Amino acid sequence: MTSPRIAVVQHEENCPPHLVGTWMADAGADVAVCHAYDGDPLPDPGTYDALVVLGGAMGANDDADSPWLALVRERIRVHAAGGVPVLGICLGHQLAAVALGGEVETNSRGQTFGLRMMGWTPEAHLDPLMHELATPRRGVHWHDDVVTEVPEGAVVLARIEGVEVQAARFAPTVWGVQHHPEVDAQLIAPWAVADRELHRSQGLDTDAVLAEIDAAREELAAAWRPLASRFVEIAAHA
Repeated sequence: MTSPRIAVVQHEENCPPHLVGTWMADAGADVAVCHAYDGDPLPDPGTYDALVVLGGAMGANDDADSPWLALVRERIRVHAAGGVPVLGICLGHQLAAVALGGEVETNSRGQTFGLRMMGWTPEAHLDPLMHELATPRRGVHWHDDVVTEVPEGAVVLARIEGVEVQAARFAPTVWGVQHHPEVDAQLIAPWAVADRELHRSQGLDTDAVLAEIDAAREELAAAWRPLASRFVEIAAHA
């Protein structure tokens, strides 16, 4: 297998590729990060074989505050038409949905925070990226918005109440996951500074949830490293 070049779009300083970036590098990929929040231009499509779009606190349509989002959505549309592999994580998942004609809204149930089981659909067992993952496993969720309508022709791969669409194939080579396979408790602890009062209002103990995520670190690594490895394989053969 050749070493695929994977470009990563990072939206905020405290939302790096972290574990997913490491796992992709371990699987043989050449990973290059575009720090869009710091003014980096989106990478030239000719310099990479696949694209990963990370999460962030902004919404998928918050172009006024994060003007590069419109460019990311356009890049996703171009890649969907051209057969370039794309993986969206959390905000990236939502950007892919909106880019291709779906809808994203603030979750009427409130913020989803903590470990959730994946609600795999039968279609996940046939999906080129997810088929080996479609067994019971948990993921770390931390988001306010959800995909409420998928684009025409999209395939929902996982769904649970309160999270709506957990994973989808939005186009033949464009996937999104609503959870955060890239994080561990150490990375996301600073995120809690802004949301601690919100969690308290929802009856959640922020520190207890972070401790649960930390205790599950080996479980989560075993669950989601294969996602990164399989995406690298797809990128190598694209």
